[in-house]
Amino acid sequence: MKVLLTALSLTLLLSACSAEVGSEEWCQEMKEKDKGDWTATETKDFTKHCIF
Repeated sequence: MKVLLTALSLTLLLSACSAEVGSEEWCQEMKEKDKGDWTATETKDFTKHCIF
């Protein structure tokens, strides 16, 4: 039980550090990320939120 709570806490902590998709911070992070590492979803979201 203790391991499960630790894993859940770690997951929440790490996800809280990510910028919200579509935010200016997220768009900047994506511009700095190698485009070969983008997923199809990231490409779609970048086009939708950062270009248009």
